[in-house]
Amino acid sequence: MRLSRRDLILAAALPALGAAARPAVPPKGFVTVQRGKLALDGKPYRFAGANLWYGAWLGAPADFGDVERLRRELDRLKALGVTNLRVLGAGERSPAKAAVSPTFQEEPGVYRQDLLKGLDVLLAEMARRDMKAVVYVNNFWDWSGGMPAYLNWVGSGPWFQQGDPNHPWPEYPDYAARFYGDAKANALFLRYLRGLIGRVNTVTGEPYRDDPTIMAWQLANEPRPGGTAVFGARNMPVFQQWVRDTSKLIKTLDPGHLVCTGSEGLKGCLESEACVLDAHRPDTIDYVTAHVWPNNWGWIDPKNQPATYEAGEARCRDYVTRHIAIARQLGKPLVIEEFGLIREARAFAPGSATADKDRFYRTIYGLALEDMKAGGPTAGTNFWAWNGEGRAQHPDAWFAAGDKSFVGDPPQEEQGLYGVFDTDASTLAVIAEHAAAVKAL
Repeated sequence: MRLSRRDLILAAALPALGAAARPAVPPKGFVTVQRGKLALDGKPYRFAGANLWYGAWLGAPADFGDVERLRRELDRLKALGVTNLRVLGAGERSPAKAAVSPTFQEEPGVYRQDLLKGLDVLLAEMARRDMKAVVYVNNFWDWSGGMPAYLNWVGSGPWFQQGDPNHPWPEYPDYAARFYGDAKANALFLRYLRGLIGRVNTVTGEPYRDDPTIMAWQLANEPRPGGTAVFGARNMPVFQQWVRDTSKLIKTLDPGHLVCTGSEGLKGCLESEACVLDAHRPDTIDYVTAHVWPNNWGWIDPKNQPATYEAGEARCRDYVTRHIAIARQLGKPLVIEEFGLIREARAFAPGSATADKDRFYRTIYGLALEDMKAGGPTAGTNFWAWNGEGRAQHPDAWFAAGDKSFVGDPPQEEQGLYGVFDTDASTLAVIAEHAAAVKAL
């Protein structure tokens, strides 16, 4: 059964925060939506961005933290022209083999204060560089715990990890999507969510809800209604209600910041345009999100990338164009907040060939810039993801518990598969060129 309205009312009952209305005049420095476009202090807000899920880990005052590296990475990104970072603000202990460790919530209601402090440090350092953050607060995938971890905690099983050969795709998305209708799992999630949004930054002394560094709260990384047509159709009303209820709660707790879904778009909605429209139609969802993953979706074969690239790129162009049309139909901004392509020969090491990857980046950037110039809804892009000076720590390039050299590729995939290293000169040049073009608009 889905979370009841009574549950949500109880979840929102925080006397310290109340249910304030959205400010008539946005505070200075807050990103807003005006006439279907992102705006900042009365001017159009457009950006070249990146994904840096592990930012809070680097900022943590712990043996796995490295605040000096965090500062170097932010300086590198700023020098490239990157001004917007999508970061992970939650994480749950997962029994999955390929999962982040440590994480924000080691067991239900037991939070790691050093990681929360790491998020404080990250936001404070971003503020010093005039960067904006999109903070996602849950995950459909188990590499950070996410929805399957909550289901496991409340005994809504049997639990199994993504990629388990005994549970072939699409069993995993059908399992993870049970989260939306599980009241006990959502109660644990909402408890963490309320605490996070109500947090006061220990570095700056500023409440999160008053911090203009935060551009948006994001419901989850790539939430999906399910994996199979049968389960997805049955679960669709529950999924859409969860989007409405959770975004409404966030707006109640923090009316000043934007809220978005974190959806991949059509690929995260069983290819249903109606699903995408319904998920982004509520007034409490401020803009549309889209992700573009041609290798993962079988559009460009990672084992035969040169021969399949051309046709795959055409499908990506069509995919982006369709989401621009969806955003225009809704009268809301669009952010292409994840996109990536593997290196040639599926290599992971810094310095390995990136000609196809660079071409793919130019394609996505070109589509975004063209729409920006035409006055369309596209506001920005966030490539996946920034590796910086991080490196794989093992010969097989897989993450292991205790590793401290975090990269943009999460533990569910080889370290270096999609991420951009600080030595990837040609890719860095593509990013910098696009960032300069966006800034010049």
